[in-house]
Amino acid sequence: MALARCLLALPPETTETLFTSTPLSVLSSSPSQKLKPRNFSLFPKLLRTSLQVKSTPQESEVSPIADTFTGFKQLLLPVIDRNPYLTEGTKQATSTTAALAKKYGAEITVVVIDEKEKETLSEHDTQLASIRWHLSEGASGLQEFKLLERLGEGNKPTAIIGEVADEMNMDLVIMSMEAIHSKHVDANLLAEFIPCPVLLLPL
Repeated sequence: MALARCLLALPPETTETLFTSTPLSVLSSSPSQKLKPRNFSLFPKLLRTSLQVKSTPQESEVSPIADTFTGFKQLLLPVIDRNPYLTEGTKQATSTTAALAKKYGAEITVVVIDEKEKETLSEHDTQLASIRWHLSEGASGLQEFKLLERLGEGNKPTAIIGEVADEMNMDLVIMSMEAIHSKHVDANLLAEFIPCPVLLLPL
């Protein structure tokens, strides 16, 4: 009987059923007094909160994220790779750069950096052909880009990237973490020398 009084004391604020249970008439001690089953919402505040969570985000909340890359019109792709056919990290950075340029209408500058000259001319030509293929004939289909070469100067790749990015007013540098793991680029110097944001792609 005490349990029946407790359940009846709750205000029936809504007609929405959160769960089904045995009709309250079974809990009554008097067979002559039968109660009609009613629907109760024990958690009206929780229900209203859940509906608010599912609401559509405001435009002001979405636009800054969507516009992140729209201001980057000059993309710099450093290639620090002695593999004529490019490593997986370089391929990933190349395809990502091409995709961003195509989607947001940006221009790409590729700078090929090597502290030493290529051992043979064929290796050099093969590497350039690989870069062109991944930019123009790959999935992105990008046809136009600038190509710079800084070979055999003996300078550290990090310093060269910083010089090129500064001289050409780059908006974004795109690299693979592979360059850092392979010790070609110093992450600490990268933050010091590069005058623009750097997008590091995980392997």
